[in-house]
Amino acid sequence: MKADGGTELLRLLYEHVGAGGEPPKDAAVPDLSAAGPEGRAARTALALREATASGAWTLLDHPMLALNVAGSPAYLEPDAVVVAPDGRWTVVEIKSFPMIDAAADPAKVGAAARQAAVYALALERVAALTEGAEVAHSVLLVCPKDFSNLPTASFVDVRKQLSVTRRQLARLTRIEEIADTLEPGASFAPDRPAAELTQTVESVPAAYAPECLAACELAFHCRERARAADTVTALGRGLRAELGGLTTIGEVLSAARAASGDPDDPTVMALRRAAALRTEALAGARCGEAAACS
Repeated sequence: MKADGGTELLRLLYEHVGAGGEPPKDAAVPDLSAAGPEGRAARTALALREATASGAWTLLDHPMLALNVAGSPAYLEPDAVVVAPDGRWTVVEIKSFPMIDAAADPAKVGAAARQAAVYALALERVAALTEGAEVAHSVLLVCPKDFSNLPTASFVDVRKQLSVTRRQLARLTRIEEIADTLEPGASFAPDRPAAELTQTVESVPAAYAPECLAACELAFHCRERARAADTVTALGRGLRAELGGLTTIGEVLSAARAASGDPDDPTVMALRRAAALRTEALAGARCGEAAACS
C-alpha cells in the first residue's frame, strides 16, 4: 500500500474523493524519525506544516501524534496520514478484515472508526496551528477485497465518534485535580516504606470495575474496597448504570424482596419481577426433582 510513494494508497483515496482525472503517481514521503515519542510527535507536526505549505501530495507513514488526556500527553501512531494539495489531512486505517461485496463486519468497522476518530482529534490540535490545514471528518478504511489480497477502501464518517471522544475527554478528571486531593508530601514512589505507600493509596478513592483487572495493578486493592463497601460497581459498570439510584448490593436485594424502594420505580419493578421469576423457576425445579425421585 505504501510502496513507490504510496501509489496504490493514493489511487484508492483519489477514487473515493471523486476528483476525476488521473490519480497522482506518487507522493512525498518525509522522514519522521526522531528521538523518543515526543521528538517524533514534534517531527510529525513539522512535516504536516511543511506538506500543507508545499501544496503537493504527501504521505506520512506511521506518524506520531500527541493528544492531551486529563493533563497528560498520550502518543498515538496511525497507519498513515495523507496531505492533499488543498491542505486536507486524511487519516488512513489499514485493517486485515475483508470487505465482501463492498461491506465489512459492522462491529469491526465501528471499532476502526472509534480508533481513527482519536487520531483525527489529535490531528485537529496540530491543524489549529497550521494555516490552510483542515482535518477530514471521514477516514479512509483500507481492507482486503473479498477473499483476495487486493486492497479496497471506503470512506467512514467519524463525526459522531469525534463528538463522543470530545465529551469523554472533557469529563475526565485531570491529574492536577487528583493531586490536589492528596495530603502534602504524599508519594507513590516504590522505594517509600510500605506503611507510607499503603496510607497514600488508601487516601485515593477507589472506583473499581471488573475491567480494571486487565489494565491496572491496583485492581485487586480496589476490588477489596468495593466489596467491603458493598458497592454494585464490583459487578460491572453496565450493571451499575442499569440500577440507577441503587448503589449497594444490599439496597438491590432489599428492593428485589419488596423490603424497600419505590414500587413505581422502573428499576425496582424490574428487580421484583426478576425475583418473582427466579422463585417460580426454583419452585418448578424442586417439583421436577421430587417427581423424578418418586
